[in-house]
Amino acid sequence: MKHYLLIPIILLLVSCGNADTISKIPEASGIDYCKSDKSFIVANDEGTYYQIDKKGKIIDKEKLGKYDLEGVVCEDNQLIFAVEDKGILIVDRKTGKKQKIIINTMYEGKKVALFDKKAGIEGIAKSGNTVYLSKQSKKAKESFIVVIKLQPYPSRIVDIIEHNIRDTAGLTYHNEKLYMVSDKEDLLIEYSLKKRKITKKIKLDDGSWEGIAFGKKGNIYLADDDGRVVKYKKKDLGL
Repeated sequence: MKHYLLIPIILLLVSCGNADTISKIPEASGIDYCKSDKSFIVANDEGTYYQIDKKGKIIDKEKLGKYDLEGVVCEDNQLIFAVEDKGILIVDRKTGKKQKIIINTMYEGKKVALFDKKAGIEGIAKSGNTVYLSKQSKKAKESFIVVIKLQPYPSRIVDIIEHNIRDTAGLTYHNEKLYMVSDKEDLLIEYSLKKRKITKKIKLDDGSWEGIAFGKKGNIYLADDDGRVVKYKKKDLGL
């Protein structure tokens, strides 16, 4: 499989004055929109996830245990979490049953260092049977995305996307594109899977950006590890 090398593009400057803080969530490290009940799931670093409505009101709070939750995907009956130093954790929304996904980290004859407490998994996105995990590092060359096929068992790495952007700490899939946020560079990055390259870099104001989600009506939601969830309109971000 090919490694995707990304080319530099022009940065778009954005005024974060257009952002609305809708909720206060401690150490908000990931967010996703649940289409089934039109709510959001927000993960936090201390093993807890919150369910909030579109206005940001907390309607549920669940403690999963000693997990460093760093990203989440919400599907009809399950939540799929990125755990920084462990990998993928699936939680049944009705029963609370937890399942750890085993990942074969060998790729092209070498072991990929994914699970590290200081430079581990920080974001997750999903499309069908494909999961994207964002590997965070303070070094741009060591920050990348692994492409994983969940089935057949065990899950395995089938590709690596190298983007050369430090600390990509949030990730989501939307309309055949990946969207990332960098908490060190204060960037929102749009990556086209079809074109296999970054198509936009959007400069954000200072923040500890660690999660991104698309809601309804053209709104984008960002999770800030400093303890908030903010909402933008797509047009205000140039998307």
